[in-house]
Amino acid sequence: MSSLSLPAQIRSVLQPNFQKTDLILTELPMQQAQEGTDEHLIKVYATAPCSGELLWVRNFPQIALPGKIGVPCYDLSGVVITAPANSPFQPGAEVYTRTNAGRTGNAREYTIALTSELALKPKNLSWEEAASVPLSAFTAYQALFEHGGLEPGWNNEASRAENAKKRVLITAASGAVGVWLVQLAKRAGVKSIVGLSGPTNIDFVRSLGVTEAINYKEQSLGAWAVAGNPKADLVIDMQGKQTLADAWTAVKDDGVLISIVEAPENYKPKENPPKDVNNYFFIMKPEGWQLKEVAKLLENDEAKAIVDSVWDFDEFKEAFAKSESGHARGKVIIKVHD
Repeated sequence: MSSLSLPAQIRSVLQPNFQKTDLILTELPMQQAQEGTDEHLIKVYATAPCSGELLWVRNFPQIALPGKIGVPCYDLSGVVITAPANSPFQPGAEVYTRTNAGRTGNAREYTIALTSELALKPKNLSWEEAASVPLSAFTAYQALFEHGGLEPGWNNEASRAENAKKRVLITAASGAVGVWLVQLAKRAGVKSIVGLSGPTNIDFVRSLGVTEAINYKEQSLGAWAVAGNPKADLVIDMQGKQTLADAWTAVKDDGVLISIVEAPENYKPKENPPKDVNNYFFIMKPEGWQLKEVAKLLENDEAKAIVDSVWDFDEFKEAFAKSESGHARGKVIIKVHD
């Protein structure tokens, strides 16, 4: 390791107290990849905050693994510095991933990632574009194909034909996860994609694949649903609270309702709920093979990485503020190395 001239201390964003959202920029000891494991040492070029992440450990203390340090941000793009001998990602490989939130995060100059989490960075993307993808694409892929009942397979005509029969409704369609839900649903063959969005993003979500846009400033999801519009086979919510309650009015009998914010069952109407709706709250799992599939779409220009804004490392507080604002179009990025 010493022959690599790696620093003993590295610049890191740190959340000193998991009970508070305060962040500081400091120096922390360089973490080394442990020999005999599938750990890789990665030089981080870009990372991305996720809305709400600074309260995850407070709200879900069970996710914190032993030894976790309060470095936030779990998306990354970077270069492998050290790797296990049998890893497909050897030193010099350009990679991207979303690491397990139970471990120390990636808003630092060097970090650790596991073999199962990694995929090669799409060749046509910048570091910043690549870092915008993993968490959002993982969540969208798993919502649509593992929980939502759609058939996976971009180029399988039988799967696309089955998916074409489905109507999918997506809230926060212009957000970090929403843009990937729209793109993956379209690529999988869905012909009817309803997107909930603000007025300034209507044309944007249509350009990604939304076929029917709801301007929530003019009409709530609940009002849209009771106005006689066809209900959806699959509703995916990224907002929670009243929008999640309204989502119950927009899903068909025997349909599927998914939230990545909170349990839909908590908002199920007491009177006349839709019948036999499968409803789920789930937390995504970082599966490198799924990013490999997404990389093919990106390299073939069949999907786009959507970056809202890029901030220098010293501007991490501004980046988090934009991410938490609820008004980012796509993903907010922090540049760690040039």
